[in-house]
Amino acid sequence: MIPMKCKFHPALLILALAITRVHAVTIPSPPPQRVILDTDIGDDIDDAFALALVLHSPEFELLGVTTEFGDTELRARLVDRYLAAVGRTGIPVAVGVPTQAANHFSQAAYALQQPDRKHPDAVGFILDQARAHPGQVTLIGIGPLGNVQAAIARDPASFRLLKRVVIMGGSIYRGYDHAGVPSTAPDPEWNILCDPAAAQALLDSGVPVFMAPLDSTQVHLHLPELDSIFSHGSPLTDQLTLLYHEWGAGHEPNHPPEPTLFDPVAVTYALRPDICPMTPMRLEVDAKGNTRPIPGPPNANVCLKSDEKAFLDLLLGRVLE
Repeated sequence: MIPMKCKFHPALLILALAITRVHAVTIPSPPPQRVILDTDIGDDIDDAFALALVLHSPEFELLGVTTEFGDTELRARLVDRYLAAVGRTGIPVAVGVPTQAANHFSQAAYALQQPDRKHPDAVGFILDQARAHPGQVTLIGIGPLGNVQAAIARDPASFRLLKRVVIMGGSIYRGYDHAGVPSTAPDPEWNILCDPAAAQALLDSGVPVFMAPLDSTQVHLHLPELDSIFSHGSPLTDQLTLLYHEWGAGHEPNHPPEPTLFDPVAVTYALRPDICPMTPMRLEVDAKGNTRPIPGPPNANVCLKSDEKAFLDLLLGRVLE
C-alpha cells in the first residue's frame, strides 16, 4: 500500500493557527504583596537601602511606611524627603511610638531639611490596614518592635489579621562579626535588645513570624558596588549617596565604611524566599535581649543562612534600575 500524503488547504492552516492563539493559556502574574515597612531609618544606613529595595520591587504594594524608636517624628521627616525625591509622595508615612534613645541619629541633617508636618499614628495605621485587608498584609519590621507591641496591646484581634510579620532581628548561633571575623556565639541583637518584651509579645501573638537574624544578615556592600551607586545618578541613588555620606561622616576620610546590609535581607525574604530559606524553631526572648531556641512547637521561622551573592545581585539590580 502506498501511504497517503496529507495536504492542508492554506485557509485551513490559517484557521488552525488562529484557534491555537485564541486558546493559548496565559498565566497571570500574581498580584503585588501588600506590605508595610516599619523602620528606624536614620541611624544605620541599611534602612535606607531596605526602603530603596521595597520602592523598586513591583512585587510589592507599599501601603505605608511607619517609623520606629527614638525620635519617630524626625524619622518620618526623613522618609518624607526621601519619598518626595523619588516621586512617591502618595505613600503614607505614619509616626510610631517615641522612645528614649541614646544612639546617634546619624542622618538627622538630611531629615531636618524637610518641613515638619502632622503625621498619622503608626499603631492605628497598622491596625487599620490589617482590618482593611484581612490576611493580606505583610508587616516588615526592620527596627525595634515598639509599634508591634503597642498594636498587639491595643487590638490583638486586629493584629492577628496580618498575614505575617517579617523582621530583621535576633541572634541564634552567630553574633556580631568583628573585624571581618564571623562570630561563633550569639549576641543580644540591637533590635531585640532595645525592647525584648516587644519581641516576646510578637512571638506570642499567634501571627506567623519570619526572622532574619544576625546569622544570615551580615552581608557587606563593598566599595566597588558603592561606587556604582554613587555614580549612577538616579533620584533613588542620589538619596542613598546623601544618606551614606552623612552616616559615614564620623569615619576616617581615607577609609570609607562598607555598610552591613542587615535590613535589606529581611525585605529580600519577603520578595524572594529562596534567597533566605527558613527553618521552623521555637524561640524565647530573655530580658537581656537574647533569642534562644528552646524545645516545643515552633513560634517562628528563622533564616540561618542566606545566599549572599543572590541577595547582592538582586539588591544592586533593583537599585541601579
